[in-house]
Amino acid sequence: MTIAPDDARRDAHLYQAMRDFVAHTDGVLPGKLEITREGIVHDMMAPVGPHELTTLRIRKRMEHVMPEELVAHTGTPDVESVQHGMMRHPDVMVIAEADMEVAGSVDPHTLIAAIEVVSRSNPDNDWVSKVRDYPLLGIPVYAIFDPRTGSGAVLSDIHRTPEGPRYATRKDFQYGEDVTIAEWTISTDDLPRYA
Repeated sequence: MTIAPDDARRDAHLYQAMRDFVAHTDGVLPGKLEITREGIVHDMMAPVGPHELTTLRIRKRMEHVMPEELVAHTGTPDVESVQHGMMRHPDVMVIAEADMEVAGSVDPHTLIAAIEVVSRSNPDNDWVSKVRDYPLLGIPVYAIFDPRTGSGAVLSDIHRTPEGPRYATRKDFQYGEDVTIAEWTISTDDLPRYA
């Protein structure tokens, strides 16, 4: 006897209810809402300041070194996997422009890399939850920039573990050093820090 179909049906209904809530509150609440296996994450990031300036500089530096058909995209749409019951919103998505020609959310398997700037209000979302979720979603490279410490890490090489897919390689960096994300190296000079 198996109960998996009932569990899957219940999980699908729960995910749809969370998805409807996020869609209903879009633009009403400050920050951004994401869906994880644990529920809805509300990141109260500041709309301006070091977070946004870091995101802007990373996007511009990545687009300067990447081929023209790739973009370092900020903004909408989200990255979503209904199968895994997750909807995430990377600060920067490295993706082929052609893979963005979709209605609705982007398939996480089309991302070349996800880049996050750690928010002051919820650092565990970037350093813990997304380190777990992004390899499960099949995102091959995850780069984290942390304005709290002036440091970060690039995670890659997804491999299977008893706890599920995880990144096997982690390369830490300090602001001021060059960092390689996927195939492209950018400077981390002049990235702002939180006060």
